Amino acid sequence: MKDTEDLWSVIPVPALVIDQQNGIMRANPAAEAFLNQSQSGLRGVNFSDCAEFEIDLLDLFMRVRGSGMPVTASDINVHLPSARNIPCTLNVSEVSSGRGYLHVLMNPKDGMSEIAVRNSTRNAARTAIGMAEMLAHEIKNPLAGISGAAQLLAMNLTEPDIELTDLILKETKRIVQLLEQVEQFGNLLPPKREPVNVHDVLDQARRSAALGFATHMQFVEDFDPSLPMTDADINQLVQVILNLLKNASEAQKGSGTIWLRTFYDIALRVVDPSGHRRALPLQIEICDDGPGIPESISEMVFDPFVSGKENGTGLGLALVAKIIADHGGWVSVKSKPGSTIFKISLPLSDIQNERMAG
Repeated sequence: MKDTEDLWSVIPVPALVIDQQNGIMRANPAAEAFLNQSQSGLRGVNFSDCAEFEIDLLDLFMRVRGSGMPVTASDINVHLPSARNIPCTLNVSEVSSGRGYLHVLMNPKDGMSEIAVRNSTRNAARTAIGMAEMLAHEIKNPLAGISGAAQLLAMNLTEPDIELTDLILKETKRIVQLLEQVEQFGNLLPPKREPVNVHDVLDQARRSAALGFATHMQFVEDFDPSLPMTDADINQLVQVILNLLKNASEAQKGSGTIWLRTFYDIALRVVDPSGHRRALPLQIEICDDGPGIPESISEMVFDPFVSGKENGTGLGLALVAKIIADHGGWVSVKSKPGSTIFKISLPLSDIQNERMAG
């Protein structure tokens, strides 16, 4: 029974059980966050009263109970009292008891439900840090010996053979540069957090990118000027945005467009390692119209050493995930050909929280 309870609690999308009269019997943590009510507050409430659904729920439930077969309804707008319309896919199936009880899964299309996970990006960061320590100590010293030996050999070789030693030197230099990036990843200091306006961060990163690696890109800004502050290490946050802008610009073989967007959305929450749910209302989106992330790595792009680029180190997005996790935030990505959207969700600053509480 405990295993069943644990499984129910970590289902990453809102899940409910309703009775024969369509009253809510049970709701998982993701459903509590999505509907902004506790399980005790939801218990007994008619499912159709907890939000406005763009569908005849009674007819949908009757079809499932009548046929015994699950039904999926895609792209259904769900309007919550405290949020805009959220397109969802509803999956309705009969509970195995056969007494007319139903399972209802609501899968928000735009990822606005609570992410009921224990922040897997921290685990990825720990893995990369361990790799950094191992690689720095075990590989850099032998590489120095290989490089020195190649230089000595080159002094007494003919031109064709010198090309081979040049190749050895070039490749050892490339590996050393990779290791230095790994060391930088592992040695990243904890953020020195202070109240920060995210628009200042975006402006600084955009200007730097536009004068450097992104000269071929057009930037479009769509900012919410009323966005509150967050607590952040501004240098680390600029590094995050620069990494994402560099990815977006490198995805384009020619010219392209990068959209920078900010908005406020209270619907997104995460469950931290201590089990507390935290709101992450400050949203930053960086979008590009490039070819998209290869499907083969789309689920692993924030893992260390995973890269879709030729000669890529696979550390840029892992570093992004680590920094955002250290700031108590969340980063996600949605990608298809012609549209890649990286979304950063951050908490309010302590000062802002105190003002709201007061």
